[in-house]
Amino acid sequence: MSTKYKATTSEDAYFITMTTVGWIDVFTRLNQKYIIINSLQYCQQNKGLEIYAYCLMSNHLHLFCRATNGNILSDVIRDFKKFTSKEIIQNIINEPESRRDWMLESFKKACKHLKRNQQYKVWQNGYHAEHIFSNSFIKQKVNYIHNNPVKDKIVTSPEDYYFSSARNYAGLENELDVIILSLL
Repeated sequence: MSTKYKATTSEDAYFITMTTVGWIDVFTRLNQKYIIINSLQYCQQNKGLEIYAYCLMSNHLHLFCRATNGNILSDVIRDFKKFTSKEIIQNIINEPESRRDWMLESFKKACKHLKRNQQYKVWQNGYHAEHIFSNSFIKQKVNYIHNNPVKDKIVTSPEDYYFSSARNYAGLENELDVIILSLL
């Protein structure tokens, strides 16, 4: 398996993107968003995940992060995706969801080609990790992450999007603690 876009080292920072299969808009309801937020908090507290910037969109998650304390980011992300997949499916089954049948069928179809026995697949393979290598790259990626909802015309200012670290950087109420970087 290629390691070109994988975070296989410990302590290095990466810009990563995790996307749902078929770009399905899973994170349109608060209960689904909080599965991601709560899981990221767990990874911060128990798996050495440091997050510098993030943005949870309707069908993907951007993170600028690193694993610490001897943890390897690829392992943290693998566990995160495995856990959140199960939680997302359970949530779709248990909570009112007008798209329930369609979503479950789509997640089932995404498993057809897999060799292992798996009933549902929520996340696309991989997470397109890009190693952070310079201050200008850091600034570029943080700006990209924070401006994602602006680009999609969801909000007019990055800090207005609630599920983004742009709020942390603006000193506003937020759901997920991040390590704020000086972007001068």
